[in-house]
Amino acid sequence: MPFRFEEIGQRLRAYRMGSGLGAEEIAQRLGISRAALYRYEKGELAKIETIAKLSDLLGVSVPSLLGVGVEYAASALSFFERMRQIEENAEHIIVLFGPISYLLTSDEYDETLAQVLKESIPEDIEDAARAHAEVDELMGVLRQRKEAYRQRRPSLVSLIAAGELERFLAHGLLGARTLGEVQRTERRAMARREAAHIIGRMSDEPIGVQIGVVEDTLPNTSFQIFRQGERSFVAVSPFRLGEQPNVRVGVAMITSAPEALSLHEEVAAALWRRALKGRQAADFVRRLLADAEG
Repeated sequence: MPFRFEEIGQRLRAYRMGSGLGAEEIAQRLGISRAALYRYEKGELAKIETIAKLSDLLGVSVPSLLGVGVEYAASALSFFERMRQIEENAEHIIVLFGPISYLLTSDEYDETLAQVLKESIPEDIEDAARAHAEVDELMGVLRQRKEAYRQRRPSLVSLIAAGELERFLAHGLLGARTLGEVQRTERRAMARREAAHIIGRMSDEPIGVQIGVVEDTLPNTSFQIFRQGERSFVAVSPFRLGEQPNVRVGVAMITSAPEALSLHEEVAAALWRRALKGRQAADFVRRLLADAEG
């Protein structure tokens, strides 16, 4: 297969971000300048020996770094940076990511999400300062994704699990079980405002956005399909940005293998056929919202 050096550079950047190592430290360990490392991240050809050293230093395999077969990401920061990179050239996106596709959420959601992700960090974690800094870096990547989506407007199909949305409305966006009732009430109110926001999108039916609410069981892991003209990718992830968020534990996978794409597209098509859509979906979410408020 022909190597796309720009994409190798993108993967290098994503894995470097998730490694916890700074560019200066990596450059020193490799015996190169920081400027050289940044050139590699922009797609300049590196020697295979350097690629092997980089993969070892970053804790990823050479095939993952080169994009051969399946990419694996054990860091949420690496994974969402790869999503940002892939979305830059995507023409069509299919999302099964709950409770609501992040790209369609409001700016208020971002403000609350940052607090929630920091709440989810265990108090006895070994390097709390590092974990909090990673959340700030992750939020920067997520905001870049949302801004790029709003500017480019690729077509987007979002599948929402009714059960997950119902739990989101009942509990709100929570990162820890120890929150007081005042905070819990605020988070439930925020979740309901977010539901109202998504109802507006369903009712308006904006060009390029299709939202479906699936009432039956959905897969526990999220997946997203990206189509880029002659190329497509599927990303499968255990990382969550909704109720009971998880950006700390798990391994995500990204591939353009035809079989993986075909199987996930079949699942998405079957779910879409059964989903409530448009005003019917909006009415359904209104009923969930009314029940939660009642």
